[in-house]
Amino acid sequence: MKKVGNHNSISRKLFFSLALSLAFSLTSFAQDAAPAAATEVPVATQGGDPIKGKELFNSNCAACHKLDGKATGPALRGIADRRDKQWLYKWIHNSADLIKSGDADAIKVFEENNKVAMTAFPQLSEGDIDNIIAYTSEVKAEAPAPLPGAAAGTTSQEGGLSNNLILGALALVMLMLVVMLFLVSNVLAKVAKANGIEVAPNAPRQSIWKAFVRNQFLVLVASVFLLLASGYFVYGYLMQVGVDQDYAPIQPIHFSHKIHAGDNEINCKYCHSAARVSKNAGIPSLNVCMNCHKNIAEVAEATATPEYSKAFYDEQIQKLYTAVGWDKAAQTYTGKTEPVKWVRIHNLPDFVYFNHSQHVTVAGLECQTCHGPVETYEVQKQFAPLTMGWCIDCHRKTDVKMEGNEYYAKIHAELSKKYGVEKLTAAQMGGLECGKCHY
Repeated sequence: MKKVGNHNSISRKLFFSLALSLAFSLTSFAQDAAPAAATEVPVATQGGDPIKGKELFNSNCAACHKLDGKATGPALRGIADRRDKQWLYKWIHNSADLIKSGDADAIKVFEENNKVAMTAFPQLSEGDIDNIIAYTSEVKAEAPAPLPGAAAGTTSQEGGLSNNLILGALALVMLMLVVMLFLVSNVLAKVAKANGIEVAPNAPRQSIWKAFVRNQFLVLVASVFLLLASGYFVYGYLMQVGVDQDYAPIQPIHFSHKIHAGDNEINCKYCHSAARVSKNAGIPSLNVCMNCHKNIAEVAEATATPEYSKAFYDEQIQKLYTAVGWDKAAQTYTGKTEPVKWVRIHNLPDFVYFNHSQHVTVAGLECQTCHGPVETYEVQKQFAPLTMGWCIDCHRKTDVKMEGNEYYAKIHAELSKKYGVEKLTAAQMGGLECGKCHY
């Protein structure tokens, strides 16, 4: 009998490779999970606490001032290097008195800022002002440099392995399994040959297709199935014609509902005020945007995301300034405006009547009922299909709001007796009549 070749050396090599890859994975995991270097915590500077100063700045100064850019008033970073502290006490407590006294610096600041008088803050103590000065004296933090060798677009789970490393390890394991199966197959063939075992060749088989064609019952069942499936998919396709659910076009100015309605909790009807009294919600005037963005020329560093950088958001604000003709340096309108060509998202057919005020004011529905969780949308999209079936289903499930709604009191009382219920749905109040939406 022939001896079968010893394959232990090959197995040892394969297992050694697997152990090496696992060791590399654990090393990378340890590096990824290593605690980040301790960041420097600001400490109270001599004469003031910058942490308390930041709170005071945000509550008293941020409406008109920024640290690193001109707003209604000048930038305040490093103000202690440009002005005497005693002068700052007088200016902050009552700038008007300092101007009337003939102080040259006070008059110069007043004229440089379009002669806009600064609000007096007599309630701030000198200690409070020292804290604000300490905050404005902090050196501007530079953006952290990317780590050497870090690949762009590579993401990792916090405290875990990177996705690329996991996929690489899985691919290596699969490759090793294929090689091992190939070696085992060769070993078995050699063992069979050495022991005089003859492996019978596979008998020729009839192809599956020929066997299927000869079976008339299977052909009939398959034909019926294909006809029904084709009808189902064709019907589904035709029913989606004109339905633009999840439509999210790129707008000329990127507007983040997540930042405005979500992070800053701005009420939807502050911008879309027409929704309360009109058929259409309307596109907000850019003047509404400028109510805030006269003083907000750039976003905070914390607003940036991996997908949208601070520079990107600041560029969108600059597009707004270009459209309305706002000179942020001079804090005045230039008179040169450009139209913004917004792309419409929600568009009902001409034969459909829909009134926003009827739903928002009378019915008391929240905007999210039809438009989805807009406070989470970075890019606005059409949330609902807005089909006839979708509207009818909502009318059948939604109760009519009667609290403080005398308009429907009489008909609600009569129909409640008719249907034997305490609360009527919109459908029971006539919400399914064709003439309500089509006329």
